[in-house]
Amino acid sequence: MKTLEPTETLAFDLFDEPEIEIAHEQLPRYISVPGLEFREEFISLREEIAIVQTLDAATWSCELSRRVQHYGFKYDYKSRRIDESMHIGNLPDWLHELAERLHHAQFFDETPDQVIVNEYLPGQGIAAHIDCQPCFGDTLASLSLCSTCTMDFTHANTGELQPLFLPRRSIAVLKGDSRYCWKHGIAKRRQDVHDGQVYPRKRRISLTFRKVIRS
Repeated sequence: MKTLEPTETLAFDLFDEPEIEIAHEQLPRYISVPGLEFREEFISLREEIAIVQTLDAATWSCELSRRVQHYGFKYDYKSRRIDESMHIGNLPDWLHELAERLHHAQFFDETPDQVIVNEYLPGQGIAAHIDCQPCFGDTLASLSLCSTCTMDFTHANTGELQPLFLPRRSIAVLKGDSRYCWKHGIAKRRQDVHDGQVYPRKRRISLTFRKVIRS
């Protein structure tokens, strides 16, 4: 399989690791959310650099409080729907390669055909939510780039909270209960705590892969 290559000029310093401070609070890496799968280092550092540079060479939308990009299909945030009229073309080759890799890794039964890219600056987050059920299939995958982050999983009925620490280049795959019964979100803060260490947030980019349910 082709390996993505970085261009010569870096958009920012991906090699700059955050300063770490000692703290008392701890967050678990692996959590008990049925259907949730997690894998570190799903892509290489070179691939991370190439992906970020490709995204920064494209057009970012400022329709939300955070910047976003849509591929495959555009999602309507206001009506919470997606249909054939929102098809904006096939995934570009580099994204299709990643989607195929998710399929071959048996995370998806079919190759995903829709990707939303979100940019989070320090202090930004996203409200706890369950991705539109009539819009997308039974699996979604989120790839984290550029910065560590903690994603909170909250059971929709009981309110049980389970935080998951996401390193750069890791992927979280939601299916089953984690897809339909647990909300996922990111708290608005500038740092996270994991294993007794403080991780200041930097610019983070997430790529969420999904399969559109076509009527």
